[in-house]
Amino acid sequence: MQRDESHARSPCRARLVGLALALVTLAAYLPATRHGFVLYDDPEYLTQNRVVQAGLTLRGMRWAFTTFQGNLWIPLSWLSHMLDCEWFGVDPGAHHLVSALWHAANAALLFLVLRRMTGFVWPSAFAAALFAWHPLRVESVAWAAERKDVLSGLFFLLALGAYGRFAQGGGPLPSAMADPGAKGPNGQPPCSVSPPAFSIFYFLSLASFACGLMSKPMLVTFPLLLLLLDFWPLRRCELPPWPGWRRREAEPAWRRGLNRLLLEKVPFLALSVVVCVVTALASRGRAVGTEHYGLIDRAGNALAAYGSYLGKILVPVNLAIVYPLPARVPWGRAAAAAGVLALITALVWRARVQRPWWLIGWAWFVGTLVPVIGLVQVGTQALADRFTYLPFIGLAMALGCDGAFWARRWRLNPGLVVAAAAVVLVLCLAGTERQLRFWSSDERLFERALAVTADNPVAHANLGVALEQQGRRGEARAHYEAALELMPSLAQVHNNLANLLDEAGETNAALSHFLVARRLQPDAPLVRANYGSMLVKLGRFDEAAAEFEAAARLSPGDPRPFYLMGKALLRQGRPAEAVGRLQRALELDPNDVPSLVFLARLRAAETEAALRNGAQAVSLAERANALTGGDQPAVLEVLAMAYAEVGRFPEAQAAVRKAIAGSGAGDTNGVGELRERLKLFEASRPFRLAPAHER
Repeated sequence: MQRDESHARSPCRARLVGLALALVTLAAYLPATRHGFVLYDDPEYLTQNRVVQAGLTLRGMRWAFTTFQGNLWIPLSWLSHMLDCEWFGVDPGAHHLVSALWHAANAALLFLVLRRMTGFVWPSAFAAALFAWHPLRVESVAWAAERKDVLSGLFFLLALGAYGRFAQGGGPLPSAMADPGAKGPNGQPPCSVSPPAFSIFYFLSLASFACGLMSKPMLVTFPLLLLLLDFWPLRRCELPPWPGWRRREAEPAWRRGLNRLLLEKVPFLALSVVVCVVTALASRGRAVGTEHYGLIDRAGNALAAYGSYLGKILVPVNLAIVYPLPARVPWGRAAAAAGVLALITALVWRARVQRPWWLIGWAWFVGTLVPVIGLVQVGTQALADRFTYLPFIGLAMALGCDGAFWARRWRLNPGLVVAAAAVVLVLCLAGTERQLRFWSSDERLFERALAVTADNPVAHANLGVALEQQGRRGEARAHYEAALELMPSLAQVHNNLANLLDEAGETNAALSHFLVARRLQPDAPLVRANYGSMLVKLGRFDEAAAEFEAAARLSPGDPRPFYLMGKALLRQGRPAEAVGRLQRALELDPNDVPSLVFLARLRAAETEAALRNGAQAVSLAERANALTGGDQPAVLEVLAMAYAEVGRFPEAQAAVRKAIAGSGAGDTNGVGELRERLKLFEASRPFRLAPAHER
């Protein structure tokens, strides 16, 4: 079978096809720019990560290369998020747009890489479109925290393209669909070719691979993938027909050629080993572990996961952000999946000579999933749509090449082939558009996960948070309780439920859940801080101080523990010490609004004259007012106090009136207090807090 030379030699046409792929991909994902961030993982990566939100700084760059946050070492992904914050702030639409742009670039780049390797335009275009538009891609693109997928994919494809150029040795590649007996590059027999001199493309491939590993460690199988591509489509080496490779006369040349190819991969393999070690250290037994299943059970779950991935590729419905790890291995599904895997493997092996793309594509899919398939358990999910981002390419490539093979073998009408391909791709775009809708809100996303999965504690927990943020506390409580019934070890859910119980006045139940959360996750600063706040309400100040100090030690850059210390000290009647803690909080984050407001309140209205500082109170309150948009009643109230302290009573009155206008209709007590405040300021009198011993 001969390649289409007119297409292969038309770089202008190839660029236009690549541009079209990128534009359609970008258009398909533009709806994501109207979505917000997600409650799951996005806080850790963006919305509650102060280092990332600060933008691209020297401190941030040092942190990116030294942190194991998220139990991964992904410095380039962190830098990508920081760069977005530097340019756009914490604007979810802009962050989603950047991810969509990276994915669109990957679609075009994949097409160009496959076209150069195989020599075919339209099979490569179909494979790239199938990869880019399949609904399984939605999770990687629409989820800000998964920027690491699209970024590592970009470097993966750059490394692949550079390696292909290196493998050519300056000459054209043989046809990827040439007769199996064809010679290798430079007309030499397979495996007897001299490896090309190490060129700039080899080192570009190595550098791109290193960048990919620093974006996401899932690329560790890349060296083995390069070896597969050496057999096809690069045709640098081929296995003689089975079992002829065992013949003594075939061994020397075959082994010499293979040894040279293996030697080329040593630097790539060394990088993979280093990143595997670093990832193991980063996990510290938490994200990567074996506590859920024994080895036999993990193998069974891995087989079932392979079957699930194949099913979702063929029929991409009932997709969810999280698929819970079942309490017991579904051995029936695992056995069925094992049978399917064995059958496919036998078929692709049998077709390896006439249609080698199936063997390579299948090995690509199976091999690149190994790091996340569950042999070493990663997290509590059974599988994840995002894990298919790079493995899917192998199957897409094989489908594209096989379609072209049979179209030529059967001499099918080109219009019929194009129509069939178009139907598949349009269905993929329709599925992607539908799946994107579920990412429009946290409530819809996690309700969908509960609808299509069973016994999903993570979905219950996150839906509970989404409902709590909407003020639907009763529904949130029900989901928290459902999550804990399924998985009692979720410390964060105990913490969230304890907060709701505390608000509802169920003190003993709240305290019980806080204690469980603290026992389960003693190194969680949020749990320690919230437990400390509960102890303050109970008057157990010394114990509370110990919890706040632990939270500050566990999260050194977080101002919240010092803010809570300040509030607790003020409640104890120790305002001078409270001022010191609040100032420490603002040293850590000069824009921490709660600390700005509380310290401004003390500086403006404290009964002890030595602690008042009107000028500082105005400065702090004005900064808090600017940061909150100038329409928050609680901030305006403190701003009015500060203006009154320095004698700017007309401005104090205006601020109080604006606070009254912005208060909710049901907040009668708060409005009443503000009206009393207004009378004071109209009488040109500043406001004073109650004496410390009366608080």
